Amino acid sequence: MAYHSASFDSALAKAAGEDPAIAGELRAAFLCSVEQRLDLLKRARCDANWYQAAERLRGLAASFAADELMELAEGALRCAPGEPTVISSIEAFIDNFGE
Repeated sequence: MAYHSASFDSALAKAAGEDPAIAGELRAAFLCSVEQRLDLLKRARCDANWYQAAERLRGLAASFAADELMELAEGALRCAPGEPTVISSIEAFIDNFGE
């Protein structure tokens, strides 16, 4: 399941313009931020922390028009803290990002 999103690519192009170096940096920063939000989800032990981490992930996804990630974050909002299927789905998103 490779991640390909015209919406994400369009948002990235708007932000980076014609500069491929900036586009690469933005893509790397996005991925790093996703990994940090995933770490927050993994460490969440109560509903409030889980919800806050999922909201941050959803906001990040919305900022970059990453529709698939936004859906994963919304799924996290509907689940209990530590839900393994949510964690593994986001890990798969990260693993397949940019393939």
